[in-house]
Formats: sequence, C-alpha cells, structure tokens
Amino acid sequence: MTELTTDHETYPGLDSLRGIAAIMVVGTHVAFWAGHYTHGILGAMTSRLDLGVAFFFVLSGFLLGHPFLLAMAEQRQLPATGRYLWKRALRIVPLAVIVTVAALALLDDNAGATLGTWVRNLTLTALYIDGTLPAGLTHMWSLATEIAFYLVLPILMWAFARLLCRRGWNPRGIYLALAALCVVNVVWLVEVAPHRIGAGQWLPAYLSWFSVGLAYAVMTIERRRPGGRDRYQFWTTLAAMPGTCWVLALALFAIAATPIGGPILLQAPTHTEAVSKNLLYAVIAGLIVLPSVLGPTTGTRYARLMGNRVLRHVGHISYGIFCLHLIVLHAVSSQLDLPVFQGNGWQLFGATLAVTLVLSEIAYRVVERPSMRLKNLRISRSKTHAAAAATDATTHH
Repeated sequence: MTELTTDHETYPGLDSLRGIAAIMVVGTHVAFWAGHYTHGILGAMTSRLDLGVAFFFVLSGFLLGHPFLLAMAEQRQLPATGRYLWKRALRIVPLAVIVTVAALALLDDNAGATLGTWVRNLTLTALYIDGTLPAGLTHMWSLATEIAFYLVLPILMWAFARLLCRRGWNPRGIYLALAALCVVNVVWLVEVAPHRIGAGQWLPAYLSWFSVGLAYAVMTIERRRPGGRDRYQFWTTLAAMPGTCWVLALALFAIAATPIGGPILLQAPTHTEAVSKNLLYAVIAGLIVLPSVLGPTTGTRYARLMGNRVLRHVGHISYGIFCLHLIVLHAVSSQLDLPVFQGNGWQLFGATLAVTLVLSEIAYRVVERPSMRLKNLRISRSKTHAAAAATDATTHH
C-alpha cells in the first residue's frame, strides 16, 4: 500500500496510527477474555482501549472527506460516487467475507448457525436487525458502522456543496454543519440508543468522531489558502507539539477510565456516561491524530518515529489485524487451554498478536493487494469502450 495521501499532501504518520489503533483493539478484547477489566485502574484502562475504533473513524472522516471538500474549495466537480464506492467495496468486502465465513464455519460456538445468521453477517446487517453478532464477529459492528459512513458521505458532501458552498467555499458553514452533526450524535445517544437494541452502535452514535476527521480535512485545505496559517495558528502550533497532544490525550484517557466514562463491563451506561465517553474519545482521538495531520511530516523526531517503516507496515496490514484477531483469539485460547476470564492476559495477548500479524500479512498480500489492483477496472473499461466508439465513428466517417 502506498502512503496515505490527499490530492496535494502525504500523511505517513496516519499509517502508523492505524496500526496502533488495530493493536489497541486486539488489546481490549484480549483483556476482556482474560478477565482483566476489573483489576483496578489499569484493568479499567484496558477496557478503554476500544478507543482504537475512534482513531479509525477520525481517520476515515479525514481521508475520505478530504477529496470531496477539496473539490468544493477549488470549485470543481465532486469525485465520482461510483468510483468512490467501487474502491471502498474492493478495500472492505473481500476480506470481510472471508473472515465471516471462517468464523461461522470454524468456531464451535457458531455450530448450527442458521441461514439467516449467515445472510445477516455476510451483508453486515445483523446490527440493524437483531443487534447480535456471533462468536469471532462481535467486533464487526464497527465495520458495519464505517460502511454506513461510506454510504452516507457522498450524500453529505453533496448537501454541503449544494447548500453551503453553492456560492463559493464556505468553511465556517461546514464547521457549523459538523457541529450540528455532533449535536445529532448526543441526541441519538440520549433519546434513541437506550430504546432500540443495537442503536448505540449505529452511525448516528459516532458522528462526532467522523466529524473531527472532516474538520481536520477542512483545516488542511484552509491553511494552504492566503492567510490560512495565521487563522489556524493555534492548531498548527499545537500540532507541532506532539508531546503535549499525547500528554493531554493520556490525561483524558485516564478520566475516561473512571466511572465518568461509564461501566467497564457490558452493562448499559446512563445517558451522561454514554455522552461523556463518546465526546472524550472524540477529543482524545483528535489530539492523537492532530500532529500527523497539521504538524510537520518530516524533519522532526516525532515525524521520523511515526514514519518508521515497520510501524507503517503494521498500519498497512491493520485491516487484517482488525478482522482476524477475534478468530485467532478463540483458536489460541483453545490450543493453549486458556479459558475465558481465567487470567494469563500477557500470554494470550502475545500469542494472539503474533499469529494475527502473520495471518494479516498473508491476507494483505493474497487478498487485499490483489483486490485493490482492480480499482481502475471500471475506468479501464470505460476508456476501452470510448476508444472503440471513436474508432468506429472514424471508420464510418
């Protein structure tokens, strides 16, 4: 995979953050399996490593929203929705299908899965039908939510272009719209999520996280415009101090691990707890992502660290890590005879991560990269048809 890019810049640090986020997700699930959540403040912090999902959502908002927003700023036509969705499908669907089939077919806990279970999970719609997910696939709720964002994004960007930027680039209007999405997020958590099974994991419950990424996309566009660096001096100064960003993020993370962030096990949170955790995660993820978006991408120790080839490669295979790790966790715990809630967290984490990294590397080379080579297939076909039509017209003329 090449560097994460927008139209004019590259952001190598975002690869590394994606790898860190994937490992955090592995860590929180292993800690749950080992029964570590209830072991004091450190155990509570392992329960909050699901923060990795917030990283993924912020990154998606930034990287996927940027091309649309840049087109608005430059008064160009928005990117073609068909091509955008084709690339997203190639990126997500092949490995998701393989992992779903493997989990349903190989895990004993899923023996006797009905046809309906297969259909709901292969289409990633279980979250919206009965709210339950089978063993080895419980983490796929976040993929279903991310796909919902993929589908909504072109509509949202069309609305921004038509309603907010019709007479020219309007960053203030976009910021206000993103703030409104955050309000929708809060209202959803308070008024809808408690009354509908699974609704707390639907897209509206995470609009604040995606909005942070979209806001960063606007900032990167704005700072290249005349006077942009002066208008965003606070943000660029903060981004140039990654140590400060991380310290602030860790302090907020510690707060999120207290009862302010809600229960550490699977009990339903109160309205206040749900909103507090959601917004804390948005701010924490925003602080961690900020230096790699608005800060220097070369020439500093932090930039060199985040641009490390090994760490970036972990980011390249992070989708495989995310998809595969729960199946591996089930298999490893069975092979090593490490029952659920019986401790051995470090042993279980080391074995699970090692096996997952190997399988993810294989998946990256055998499934993901070959699939992404098809991203220009539709364009190639269109060019072929256009060339044939031109030749035919010339011949007849």
